[in-house]
Formats: sequence, structure tokens, C-alpha cells
Amino acid sequence: MSTYVYGIARRAGRSLPDGMEGIGAPPRPVRIVAEGDLAAIVSDAPEGLRPKRSDLLAHQKVLSEAGAGGPVLPMRFGSIATDDDAVRHVLQERAEHYDERLRSLDGMDEYNVKAVHNEEAVLHRVMAENPEIRAMTEANRKAGGGNYEDRLRLGEMVVAALQTREAEDAVELQHTLEPVAEAISVGPESTGWVANVSFLVDRESAEPFLAAVEEVRKAHPHLELRVNGPLPPYSFVEPGPSEPAEAAASTSTTE
Repeated sequence: MSTYVYGIARRAGRSLPDGMEGIGAPPRPVRIVAEGDLAAIVSDAPEGLRPKRSDLLAHQKVLSEAGAGGPVLPMRFGSIATDDDAVRHVLQERAEHYDERLRSLDGMDEYNVKAVHNEEAVLHRVMAENPEIRAMTEANRKAGGGNYEDRLRLGEMVVAALQTREAEDAVELQHTLEPVAEAISVGPESTGWVANVSFLVDRESAEPFLAAVEEVRKAHPHLELRVNGPLPPYSFVEPGPSEPAEAAASTSTTE
């Protein structure tokens, strides 16, 4: 049976809570596969695995509970090896890399911050900042709405101003929070988000980081900030060296 990998940790003193369960229906028992100084937190992999909410939550719960015993390198959902021996082989081949990453992420959490514009509030801000848009809006109002060309031009100006504001807000958010984080990882661009950035934060600095988020929120009422964390540092686990061909495992740390 294939082996599902949740994360990688140091072997020394590593244990799991009794009866820990992972993904699957019924949930698969979670166990440890050890090799050298490293340990992989695994379970049997169910057939036809899909990213269902229940399994995504189970994956997250295993990492959170296992992390109570020391740092864990989180694997992305769906990391599957052919069997336990394939997992041991990868641990052996990548031991130096995994040890370095465990050291660098010890005591760290990830916070993901997404920002969206409050449409009404950002439109008011754009109008306040742009006298040309205000003047054209007033001219169109006095002209009973203006002709088609005037309305089209005004719409294009507003769209351009909103795009500029989006770019400026994304940069400002990142620059404001970066000093209270150890590292940042910019997420893929997605329609609807002004910014989607993950921050690596020392647990002892979590309070100052969240306070900085609140300062951004207060200073920019046209921005709606959504903070998710603390999370395992998924966005900061770098891939290891190329996997040997004979180790038929897919324990990649990136999607």
C-alpha cells in the first residue's frame, strides 16, 4: 500500500499522541517512519485521494499535533510515496537538506495575509486623490450624465486609478509587515486579491506582527485584510535535491 507523508521531523525524542488519526474514511492511523536522524510522519494512503475538506483538515491537524513535539517540515497535501522503504530512501538521500531546513524553521510559523479592496471605500479614496476624475465626474453630472464618449473616458480613468491603487497598496502592505517577519513569500496572482503574501514569523514575534497588521488595517480603511495563521510554514519549505529515479516517491514540498 502507498504511504502518505504529512511531514518530516527530527527523530530524537519524536513520538505521536496515542491514537492519532489522519486522512481517509475511515481515518488512517498515523505512524513514524525513521531513517538516521530523521523521521517522517506518515499513514497509509487511501486510494483515489482527492482534496476534500475533511482530508485537508485532517492533514493540517496531524501537522499541528506533531509540531507540538518539535519542528516539522510540512509536506503539501497529496504527498505520496510508493511505500515506507521509498520514504526511508528519500530521508537518507536528502538528510543534509532536511536537517538544514529544520534548523532554519525551528520556532517559526507562517501567517498568510490576503487583502481585498472595499469597493465603495476605495472608490471614494481614488476620487479624493484624483482631481481630474473629480472634475470629469462633476462635468458629467452637470451634463445630465455626459455623452457616451465622456462616460467611457471617465470609466477608463477610474479603472486605471484603481489598478494603480491596487499596486501601491500591495507594495505598502508588504513593506510594512516585512520588518516584523523573518521572510516573505508572495503567492500567485489571483483575480480579486490586492495582495496574497505569506510571512514567516518567529513565534516570539507573533504579537508584534499581528499588531502591525492591525496598524495597516486602521491606516487603510479601504483595505479588508484576512489573516490566516499560525500555520505550518508550507511556503518556506524549499524543495530538496532531485530525487533519485529509483526512489518512486512523490514527497515533493511544493505543489
